Amino acid sequence: MQYDLDRTALLVIDVQSGLDDPAHGPRNNPDCETNVARLIDTWRSAGRPVVFVRHDSDRPDSPLRPGQPGNDFKPVITGEPDLLVAKQSNSAFFGQPDLDAWLRERGVTGVAIAGIQTNYCCEATARTASDLGYDTLFVLDATHTFDLPAHGGGTLTADEVARVTASNLRDEVAEVVSTADLL
Repeated sequence: MQYDLDRTALLVIDVQSGLDDPAHGPRNNPDCETNVARLIDTWRSAGRPVVFVRHDSDRPDSPLRPGQPGNDFKPVITGEPDLLVAKQSNSAFFGQPDLDAWLRERGVTGVAIAGIQTNYCCEATARTASDLGYDTLFVLDATHTFDLPAHGGGTLTADEVARVTASNLRDEVAEVVSTADLL
């Protein structure tokens, strides 16, 4: 499928320090942050919209709670975004300000999704974007996730979780692509 990248916004989801907490367990894709930075640079150089999304948890014990160091973006997130969305749910489309309205006002027809966590906020945002009619690119190697306790016992490795997410999204929800595909 062909996408008009000049009408595609880059959504950088929850690349926050609090997600480096070892309590999350083993993660996959050590190149995630490098790929996110490459995408940001490419989008900015091309004059395309870049949106940063920050999870502002309302849970008192969360490292992503505003005022906590874990709420800050990781150092790889540099410069000012065209829009900063703060959210307390999984999908960036349920944050403030209204992402959908902002994209539509600018004639954006597609989104490229990168960030953390592959199977939670990134996947939820992709599903919502698709439901709203956006051409949706899911940049799998610019996301990462963690090992996950499996339903019925055992553990799914972070790589398995990412593979399942990509399988769930492909064709019906998003085109699963790599950073190199977009550069």
